[in-house]
Amino acid sequence: MGISGSGKSTVGAALAQRLGVPFADGDDFHPPANIAKMSAGQALDDDDRAPWLDALASWLAEHGQGCVLSCSALKRVYRDRLRADAPDLALLHLDGPVEVIRERQATRPGHFMPATLLASQVATLEPLAADERGIVLDVSTDVDTIVARAAAALVDQAPLESR
Repeated sequence: MGISGSGKSTVGAALAQRLGVPFADGDDFHPPANIAKMSAGQALDDDDRAPWLDALASWLAEHGQGCVLSCSALKRVYRDRLRADAPDLALLHLDGPVEVIRERQATRPGHFMPATLLASQVATLEPLAADERGIVLDVSTDVDTIVARAAAALVDQAPLESR
């Protein structure tokens, strides 16, 4: 989970490969209307996100034996929706300085999420609560380090908390 440009897709794909489990990119589940709205520089609202979250939750439920899904899950209520169908969900919050994320966004031309929506994503983000199973990983490090830390936390099955 994390804001646009935090590396969710890159880290998610690498983590899934390392763990030998299926991977899905949450961006691929957006209906065309959501993509059009974001492409036009308009932030999605909760009504826009509801069918997207339902599709993500269904995919998670279908892959209950292990999978990696990259998605923003910016609000607690969104994460609660995902957990309704995937109660063992472990969250990896990719977080870091906005400047680092802004630079990353600049290197992905053609993505439907414009950099102009970064501020709205930052404003919407609700960090993991103490009762949510997950860890926070710093995106300022390289992908290999992030993946290694995430895999270690998941494989250890230790209580996932901020590290």
